[in-house]
Amino acid sequence: MALGISPLVDFAFKKIFGSPENVRALIGLLNAVLDRASPIIAVEILNPFNYQEFADAKQIVLDVRARDDQGRSLNVEMQVSRVGGLLQRLNYYACSLYVDQMQRGGNYWTLRPAISICFLNDQLFRDTQQPHHWFEQVDMTSGRRLTGGIEVHTIELPKYNLLAATISQASRIEQWVYFLLKADQHETAELRQMFPALEFQAAIDAIDRIAAKTEDRVMYDEREKAIRDQQWLMEGTRMEARQEGLQQGMQQGLQEGLQEGLQKGRQAGVLAGQIQLLQRLLQQPEQPLDELLQLPTEKLTAQHTDLQSQARLRNT
Repeated sequence: MALGISPLVDFAFKKIFGSPENVRALIGLLNAVLDRASPIIAVEILNPFNYQEFADAKQIVLDVRARDDQGRSLNVEMQVSRVGGLLQRLNYYACSLYVDQMQRGGNYWTLRPAISICFLNDQLFRDTQQPHHWFEQVDMTSGRRLTGGIEVHTIELPKYNLLAATISQASRIEQWVYFLLKADQHETAELRQMFPALEFQAAIDAIDRIAAKTEDRVMYDEREKAIRDQQWLMEGTRMEARQEGLQQGMQQGLQEGLQEGLQKGRQAGVLAGQIQLLQRLLQQPEQPLDELLQLPTEKLTAQHTDLQSQARLRNT
């Protein structure tokens, strides 16, 4: 039977990657995202998992803060949907981690990089299929990077097209994305066979414990329902906003249409009156006003211009 535990749910994500006993899983995830020549060997979790964080079902706890063996400060979070100001918030978190390193009387040269990483189960940049964006301070002319400062990484999960049959040949980041998206659909033994690396085994152990332990499973179910309810409320709010915007647009369009119609009506009335006057001056049969007002404005204009020409020729 499939485990039914999704790492996308905040409780599971924090339990897997924010527990000191699963630190190997966090190291594997970080190395897959950063993909540096000098990989992370050890990390200290600064806000380790605890049940009190999840006591309030309305609260959503998503981030894992850590410091690696190279002194870098890291913030890792899972977002199930795109929210306004996400990039600004990720940048703010990274800046906060960077500034918080400075102690009273400290030296600037001791500051280490601060890195903010966000896994998003939604699309953030809809104009590209690139799933992983790495932002850093860069000189716009030379392209030279200001290293050792702020980094922001976004990983848009839906942009990956991954299959279980070929996941063993995929890159580490792709394997972790598949694990985050699909772990709940597999049995424990199947996951262990698909992901034999030790960091994945630690993550699978954590999921297995959530599925087996009554307290964890109850908390997981509550958090999953809370997230689902929040998404439902957000979608309902968006739908109401769209409907309100559509109604306002229709009303505005109707008002604009009426104003345009009135303006055209006034213009047609003026042209019709001038045509009747010119017809009388030229001693031509005078067309009834209602007949003239039924003609298109373009035809009234052309008829008015022709009558003006006739009147000028008669006066020469």
